[in-house]
Amino acid sequence: MAQFDPRRQPMRIAPHALTAVAAISVALLAGRVYQPAKAEEAPPLTQVQIAALEAQAFAAGGMPAGLTTPEAVPVQIRKGETFEQAVRRTGIAPEEASAVAATLSNAMDVSSMRAGQKFETAIAKPRGGRGDARLIGLTMRTGPASQLTVSRSFDGALRLRALEEKVTHETVVLKGKVEGSLSRTARREGAPAGVARQAGRLFSHKFDMDRDIKSDDQFTYVFDRTVTENGRTIGSGDLLYAELKGVVFYRFKAEGAKEAQYFDATGKNTRSAFMRTPLERGFRVSSSFGFRRHPIAGYRKMHQGIDFAAGMGTPVVAPADGVVVEARRWGGYGNWLRIRHPNGLESGYGHLSRYAPGVRAGQRVRQGQIVAYVGSTGASTGPHLHYEIWRGGQRINPAGVRTQEGTVLAGSDLAAFRAEKARIDRIIASGGERRAQQAAMSGGLRPAQG
Repeated sequence: MAQFDPRRQPMRIAPHALTAVAAISVALLAGRVYQPAKAEEAPPLTQVQIAALEAQAFAAGGMPAGLTTPEAVPVQIRKGETFEQAVRRTGIAPEEASAVAATLSNAMDVSSMRAGQKFETAIAKPRGGRGDARLIGLTMRTGPASQLTVSRSFDGALRLRALEEKVTHETVVLKGKVEGSLSRTARREGAPAGVARQAGRLFSHKFDMDRDIKSDDQFTYVFDRTVTENGRTIGSGDLLYAELKGVVFYRFKAEGAKEAQYFDATGKNTRSAFMRTPLERGFRVSSSFGFRRHPIAGYRKMHQGIDFAAGMGTPVVAPADGVVVEARRWGGYGNWLRIRHPNGLESGYGHLSRYAPGVRAGQRVRQGQIVAYVGSTGASTGPHLHYEIWRGGQRINPAGVRTQEGTVLAGSDLAAFRAEKARIDRIIASGGERRAQQAAMSGGLRPAQG
């Protein structure tokens, strides 16, 4: 047994040393040396996600006790109203509306805003129903893919931020089957209105859009468009290609030409001198050319035109280039329009609801241009278009009009067309094309007390 020696100091081990020894022992027993913990980096957020999270945080932090959950309140500036006055209509205090206007003026001239300008606000109202509301946020679109936001931060200040979304330029290959009308089907499948309208005009050169197009007929459209990262279409280009029932159109602009035209696969211009019908969509033939029992008079009478039953306001287009001869009221025809064409033909339209802007006697019109709208004026039992064709002062059957089609490309124009056709064919084979473009993201941080 060891003897106690009063001359020796006893050994003391500090508690923290024991703790360290224990930690090292555990690590050694586990077969590894102690390593400090490392935090994993979170995946980067998109600018839209950042903006959404920020807006949520601002809304949560900027809602004082005693106020309701913020509600979206759309605002449109009225005639003779300033931006600040429009903001005050949401129920916030005058001084707060002034602060919002001052904050937004750091990025734009609020005094230049005109009647019709729209913006969205988030407003929290007093729970007791008494007192001023509180603006939690405001969003104003400044461009197709850009917007300004004013949000309330945690300390009650107003924060200004400019946001620009990423946009993607796409060449879309749209395929579908006709269900009802071709135009409505194409719109349901995602074709922009202008593209659907352009395709309808092209096909009306080849088909009677009422009788020739059937359900389950397949179609293909190729067109350009620009979409934001949240899927909103902000722009669309021209129709590049259209196919229906074996008939194809390729868009091509020859060198030196004023405008692009459409050609078949061989390079033949598919534009006929006269369209088959003056309506592009939503119609049916209700009365053909020839003898019939008159729906109002009740006796058999020669019907010297074709009647197309269509909805009130359906656009009527010029079947060929020409000059307006008459745009006036004419007895039982009601609102009447007559156009003289360069090929010796004249076209007439009766029972119109109204004329397109600028359409009057002496006005030149182009093939496919909207000239009027279907109505039921004059001696009419319901909305429809009475359509006539005149040759040498005599009415003829519009269904029998046949005119020469366009010319065929040759030489360097044909070679350029074939290259463009090959490019479009490759896009169709690949199902489309995407070209992304990164938009700038700016975040102006100018707080203003409110």
